[in-house]
Amino acid sequence: MKTAIATRVPVGSFFDLDRKDPVLTRLREEGAESALPFALMERLVKSGTPYAEHARSLRSEPVTVAGATFDWFDTELPGEIADEINLTDYEIVQHTDERRATLTQALDRLLLVHPEGFARVREFVRGLLWVALKPGVRTSSLTSSSDPALPYVITFSDKACRHIPPNTVGEQPSPFLLAENLLHEGVHQSISFHVLQYRVFADGYSSRTSPKIEIKWRAGQGADRNQYWEIDRAFHATCVYNQLLRFRQTELRRDDLTPTERVSFQSAYDDGLPAVRYLIRELELLRGHFSPHGVELLADLRDQTDQL
Repeated sequence: MKTAIATRVPVGSFFDLDRKDPVLTRLREEGAESALPFALMERLVKSGTPYAEHARSLRSEPVTVAGATFDWFDTELPGEIADEINLTDYEIVQHTDERRATLTQALDRLLLVHPEGFARVREFVRGLLWVALKPGVRTSSLTSSSDPALPYVITFSDKACRHIPPNTVGEQPSPFLLAENLLHEGVHQSISFHVLQYRVFADGYSSRTSPKIEIKWRAGQGADRNQYWEIDRAFHATCVYNQLLRFRQTELRRDDLTPTERVSFQSAYDDGLPAVRYLIRELELLRGHFSPHGVELLADLRDQTDQL
């Protein structure tokens, strides 16, 4: 998986959870390591809300694969955190042996079949929020998500075991589909890190005033924001699709997929390839909104797209 997007967190950088910093050091000394990402959120959001203190109420169970430990959060999600990352309609699901087995199988799949993907998830993911819509909420559930305001934490639902973008829904749940969605959000987190650490967009670029790219495969799927994407959102998606298409190629070369898993990955590959080609063409037309470094990233994405 060739990529120009960062694959490691530099020692001493803002995102280094082990760096010498009074707040981070105190949390580590108090055994509150799971709250470290929320301390970074305090500095990114700058709202004055003590997200790390609220995060202390979140219990977590460790999920460990190949020496990498992830905090699988439990209990009620504090309202202050849910408000900030748009999860007010969701609650954390009950931890069950079946969910733990599925989650472990998904991470094992990444480790054994997609080691570079596992390395990315290991580097950019620490906390796991497995959620479901609250009773009485009538809206379509998210599959998986992550918020640039909250580094290292990703969110997913039971739907992540059946749905992979753009529009594939499997007949049966599979930990291999969950593995793709975990990688999906790990890639998003690495892109968010890269955009915050390096100047990818031109001076003065703003999501609020960005030209919009029509997303034709989202036609009829609710709000305009789902059908017309800002440049930075389309850039994120292009980077993610480039990684996921390679994931799907590898899966399709395997001989241990069930027939329904194979159908899902083939369908998603066939839909994803024209999607990423369309996105890169649209972004190239808008290259004036990128910095010189961003233009280099676009060229790298073009090279990767042409190899698919």
